[in-house]
Order: sequence, then C-alpha cells, then structure tokens
Amino acid sequence: MSKLTLWGHPRSINVQKVLWALEEVGVAYERIDAGGQFGRNKEPDYLALNPTGLIPTLVDQGQALWESNAVLRYLFAAYGKAPLQPTSALERARADQFTEWYNSTLWANVRPLLVQLVRTPEDKRDQGLIESSLKASLAAVALLDRELQSRPYLAGNDFTWGDIPVGSALQRWYNLPLKRPEHKALDAYYARIKERPGFKKWLDIPLA
Repeated sequence: MSKLTLWGHPRSINVQKVLWALEEVGVAYERIDAGGQFGRNKEPDYLALNPTGLIPTLVDQGQALWESNAVLRYLFAAYGKAPLQPTSALERARADQFTEWYNSTLWANVRPLLVQLVRTPEDKRDQGLIESSLKASLAAVALLDRELQSRPYLAGNDFTWGDIPVGSALQRWYNLPLKRPEHKALDAYYARIKERPGFKKWLDIPLA
C-alpha cells in the first residue's frame, strides 16, 4: 500500500482527526512530530509544504495537503471503499454538511469550554464566555440528538468521514467537567463511535 507522511503532534484535535481517518481507510503512513512543543512548523522546509505553518500536513506521492477536513475528504476519496466512502452523492453531501457544521457551530462553541474549564486557572476564567459557549453547545448537541434519532450515523446507516470531526469534538464535550443532559440518541451514537479502533487509539485520552 502507499506510504503517506503526516506532520503534526497527536494532542491536536486536527491531527487526531486525520490519524483516525488513516486508521479507518487502512493505509500505511509515518508521522513526524510538528507543532506545539515540537516546533518545525515555522521552518522553511515545512512552510514549503504548508504555507499556513499550521498542522496537520499530509504528504502523499510527493504532494502536500493541509486543512484537516480537506485531508479527511481526500483520504476517504482516495483510499476508502463503500460504505466508508459513500457511493450516494446525497450521503457524501450529508457527510460534508456535518463537517462544515462542526467548524461553524459545534467546535466553535465546545473549544472555548475546553480552554476555559480545562486549560485556564479558575480565577482567570471568563464566566461570560463560559455561559454563552455552554448555551450554544447545548443547542448544538440537542440538534445532533434529534438528527440521530432517525439514523445511526450522521450521513445515514454507515460511518463516513463526516462522523470524524463531530466525534472528535464530542470526545471533548463528554469529558468536560460539567453536567450534561441525557440525550439517548446522541449518547448511543457516541458509544458506537468510541468502539472504533481509530478512536480508541488516538482520541480516547484525558483532556489537556
């Protein structure tokens, strides 16, 4: 099988998404630590691959790709087979819509809670930001719960790349130090994706 190179460190949610995808499609790869404490991502050789200087970057057949959600789509299109890569255009579009919604809504509100409740000392927390982010996050997970009452995965009956960004954000949500309402469909969905080997390997870790 082809050997790919992934640049990025495994504590980053964006890198974790790609690592999970690589496990799903079963392609061989190597990983090079970059970003955060590892540096490298502002050096000329890295910037030649990814002009943003961010992580992750995937190199396949000498060609570099960046923006984690675009990388997910590429991996599933290039290496995934049905049902991982849906044959239905409608299911592919549904996977896309939840990938976009992850960026605009779910992670946009869960991430401030992670920063405030896990990474910020209590006496320095922004209570207003916590309250607004919690309200928006609760609305987002309630939406997911309603959607998942009619199907087991976001795009339909099968797991797709659209479940990876949302599942990665939910890993943070379900482990934040706060009280969450019960959502039977969403809770069952999260239990299902937690059993996937890629999730267990790269995401089932304590928050930091």
